[in-house]
Amino acid sequence: MDIKPIRTRADYRAALKRIEGLIRARAGSPEGEHLDVLRTLLEAYERKHYPMDAPDPVEAIRFEMERKGLQPGDLEPMIGRTNRVTEVLARKRPLTLQMIWRLHRNLGIPAGCLIRPAAISGSPGAHAVARLRGSLKRLRGSSDRLMKQTRGEA
Repeated sequence: MDIKPIRTRADYRAALKRIEGLIRARAGSPEGEHLDVLRTLLEAYERKHYPMDAPDPVEAIRFEMERKGLQPGDLEPMIGRTNRVTEVLARKRPLTLQMIWRLHRNLGIPAGCLIRPAAISGSPGAHAVARLRGSLKRLRGSSDRLMKQTRGEA
């Protein structure tokens, strides 16, 4: 097994070629173990050189809706009435802490994706910016409560 660190694009391309040749290797075999090590090295290189930002909240919600075959009306128990769901999906209303918690619990969307502020549609007027700042302030202040709820202490 000839393993070396992946430091350059040439190393990266060579590792990809080796992985292609090992893709059908059986787990537990020497080739399968070689594949596992190469995959780990490749993932580390990609994390460092090709970082991926988490999607914004609305994109994360839309992705889960599509994946699970949900319609906007299916989000009402998590977000609120139809008009509120529409506003959130149109980026006209930020998510509240309660919405984030319910979406995380019911759809399995990582809370970190939902906490990020979504781009509000239209020009960022003072009112929209103030609402976003207020939501973020409430989120920061409520993190202890959320952690306690997650652990079942509340």
